[in-house]
Amino acid sequence: MSEADKEREKPRKTLKAYAREWLDTLVVAISVAMAFRAYFYEPFNIPTGSMQPTLYGNHSEPCENPGIMQTTPLKWLNWIVTGKDYKEFTAPFAGVPVVSERGDGRFDLYILSNDGRQSAKISLPTDAMPKLDLGPEARACGFAPVQRRDGRRVLCLLERDGKPGVQVRVQAGQSIWRGYDVTGDFIFVNRWKWNFRKPARGDVMVFSTTGIDRLVQGTHYIKRLTALPGETVEIVKPDVYIDGRRIDSIKPAAGASGERMPEPSAGDERGGAVPGPVKMGEGEYFACGDNSDNSFDSRYWGPVPEANLRGTGAVVFWPIVNPRWGSIK
Repeated sequence: MSEADKEREKPRKTLKAYAREWLDTLVVAISVAMAFRAYFYEPFNIPTGSMQPTLYGNHSEPCENPGIMQTTPLKWLNWIVTGKDYKEFTAPFAGVPVVSERGDGRFDLYILSNDGRQSAKISLPTDAMPKLDLGPEARACGFAPVQRRDGRRVLCLLERDGKPGVQVRVQAGQSIWRGYDVTGDFIFVNRWKWNFRKPARGDVMVFSTTGIDRLVQGTHYIKRLTALPGETVEIVKPDVYIDGRRIDSIKPAAGASGERMPEPSAGDERGGAVPGPVKMGEGEYFACGDNSDNSFDSRYWGPVPEANLRGTGAVVFWPIVNPRWGSIK
């Protein structure tokens, strides 16, 4: 029998066999990716401004004229490279602006008319709220969200004493927001480093909120590891003291720019910071945001248990055009 005849005699693969091979390959690839994510490096998005200027969360940049880069398809390329997404919001009818904080560094905004109609919502970073253009009166005296009896949080003008007064009203066709919605830094979290050494002061650590009172359960925070088990920590801004000794390597950026919500300050309704020195127990770590004035951290809700630690921030990998791209310090 010739070689050609032998080749023809070989059983041919069916479509089902080919599909099974591709499925096996896909399963292996997914398994490798999941193992890599679980044991080595895990992606994480910075949601708020509590770690500025080290890391930036979701933030906004007002812009009246975005130019050609926000025309399709260039806008998608611009977003891939810079993380910037241009958005506009115009009131479709007269009414009051209503905001809803989402707890993830963003808020939803919509217009509520006198007859109860509700406009489409726009989602913006939290720091965009004070930048909304609500007319000359709001620009002159400022505004703040106030919860009504119906549970909605409406924007109200501030009076001379700083207290909220009458509701802000906008007209049909009024431009309220024009600008960029800039994504927070995307980083890789090093999951294996702490297998070879203990967590160290100064590490940028990611940890689970599970079991920590006053935090949203089932999510993750990122902060600077400031005090280790057994140490006594005290913060007298702008300095950090460990066991009575000032630590120059950690100096919170008091007053750095960044949004206050959902990272409350001492005046927040959830209570102020714990006064005086705080001693860490066994397996407890004190976490602080670099943006000290705008960080809801261990000063408010206590230490992080060792079991909650996930890993250290390793590198910023997106957006690509980013002054913080590369290793995290």
